[in-house]
Amino acid sequence: MPRISIQNPTRRWGRAWVFLALALALHVLDEALTGFLPLYNSIVQSLRDSYAWVPLPMFSFPVWIGGLSLGVLILLSLSPLVFAGRNFLRPVSYILGIIMVANAIGHIGASFYWGILVPGVFSSPILLLAALALLHATHSSHLASAKAAP
Repeated sequence: MPRISIQNPTRRWGRAWVFLALALALHVLDEALTGFLPLYNSIVQSLRDSYAWVPLPMFSFPVWIGGLSLGVLILLSLSPLVFAGRNFLRPVSYILGIIMVANAIGHIGASFYWGILVPGVFSSPILLLAALALLHATHSSHLASAKAAP
C-alpha cells in the first residue's frame, strides 16, 4: 500500500528550514553564554603555534556574534523562498544540514573526549535533530518535485 502524506513536502521543507534557523540561533546563544569563543580562539592559537599553515580565523566577540546573528537572519529571510520550493536552495539545504550535523556532533564528541561539558553542548542535540530534519525534508521535497516533473 502506498504511503499517503497529508503534508506538502515543500511545506515540510520550509518548516524544517525555519526549525534549523531557530535551532542555530539557540545554539549561538548557548555558545555565547557558556564561553565558546575563548575556547575556540585558544584552540586556534594552539594550532597556529604548532602548524603555521592552519588557515583558521580568530574572532573578537562582536565580530563573531554579529556574523552568526547575521547568518541566522539570512536563513530566516530566505525561508519564504524555501516555502515556495525554490530549487536553487536545495543544495544550500543539503550543505547546511551536513555542516550543522558535523557542528552538533563535534560539540557532543568533544564533551565525551575531554570529559567536560564543552560550550554549546546543551543545544547540540536540538541542532542535530533540526539538521537531520532539514536533510530528510529536503530529500523528500526533491523526490516529490522529481515525480511531479513531466
